[in-house]
Amino acid sequence: MTTLHVIAHSPFGDERLASCLRLLGTDDALLLCGDAVYALRSGSEPHQQLQAAGLAQRLFALEEDVQARAVGNELAKAVDYAGFVELSLHYDKVSSWL
Repeated sequence: MTTLHVIAHSPFGDERLASCLRLLGTDDALLLCGDAVYALRSGSEPHQQLQAAGLAQRLFALEEDVQARAVGNELAKAVDYAGFVELSLHYDKVSSWL
């Protein structure tokens, strides 16, 4: 069963991102939105964790949030809200890390 994991909280305040990356299955995907897109900041520890996770085509970021926070995004595929909906339909379940 595949899962789309959604994280919206800053990666600098707690361990949600690290925990999610440990539990991510080989066919699962990760969508960063809200303050979680700060994990895409080049050179940061969360950025290094994402690189090491080797998510390739399974890492997504909500484009509106990336732009609003002026974060560079060379790791994740940018998606709009319609793309978010498509992703949620593509995976068997969606898990929001609240």
